[in-house]
Amino acid sequence: MTRKAIVLLSGGLDSTTTLAIAKSKGFQVFTLSFEYGQRHRVELDRAREISRRSGAAEHRVLTVDLGALGGSALTAGIPVPTGRSAEEMSAEIPVTYVPARNTIFLSFALAYAEVSGARDLFIGVNAVDYSGYPDCRPEYIAAFEKLANLATKAGVEGGDPIRIHTPLIDLTKAEIIQLGLSLGVDYGLTHSCYAPDEQGLACGVCDSCQLRLKGFREAGATDPVAYQPAG
Repeated sequence: MTRKAIVLLSGGLDSTTTLAIAKSKGFQVFTLSFEYGQRHRVELDRAREISRRSGAAEHRVLTVDLGALGGSALTAGIPVPTGRSAEEMSAEIPVTYVPARNTIFLSFALAYAEVSGARDLFIGVNAVDYSGYPDCRPEYIAAFEKLANLATKAGVEGGDPIRIHTPLIDLTKAEIIQLGLSLGVDYGLTHSCYAPDEQGLACGVCDSCQLRLKGFREAGATDPVAYQPAG
């Protein structure tokens, strides 16, 4: 019997690669995205198309208004940092961190898993080429997986344990891109920018864009997405 998996899919580079990995392992995938008040809502359109092309069994978009709480440059009127060096990016947790976002998203994914009969959750967190988010660390994932098996009917009643898969957590951005290309990922469908323009074009200078572009350079590949003109 084919195992089911819930894949958190933002429409970005990492989550799209994670989806391809789950598919390559033979899982029947159910993709889950969130409209959480993010300024870069273009990613939701990308996620829908990526999910459709992947042949996912189902794609759901849930609305969770994290913008009502604010506290992040992605959900409130706080400027998105641009033009920062790698040292500046890693100096402290950046203002693009959305408070408790992965905890909230994984909680919904866990509920979706119980309803759909899935025991496996996939999330594209990364602890190497990332912007210092505390909810992307291996110890956080291990703690949430323990919680998942303590706090759910599926976890308590036995059978296979609930597992949270983080296939990208120890990879550099270049390694992620190389892996994705080997699996046939079309990165032209993805969106990573925190501050796109009205047409959805990536800015090229926010932390996310810079990490993405650096990854493509180091992977010896060309980023297929369109960027805003420099200057």
